[in-house]
Amino acid sequence: MSKVRKQTEMEEVSISHFKATCLAILAKVNRTKKPILVLRKGEPIAQVGPPPPSSMPQSWLGSFASSGAITGDIIDPISSSEEWEALRA
Repeated sequence: MSKVRKQTEMEEVSISHFKATCLAILAKVNRTKKPILVLRKGEPIAQVGPPPPSSMPQSWLGSFASSGAITGDIIDPISSSEEWEALRA
């Protein structure tokens, strides 16, 4: 049996070959975006696939800039000190 064989659309790799060349196989999956099936004694035991596309922007820092508005006075307290004391009691 060949260490790497191609069938219909998914590449298959024996577990011994996967163990020996794991980093290269992961790099290939990342580069081609195609999954690879890992076999033990001809039976599939795992599928290595690319990660799902990220839904967040590349840099989330600053992504909400200019999306809010300040209304009213943000320095003065909402209630007077007498109301605050009454609420604390």
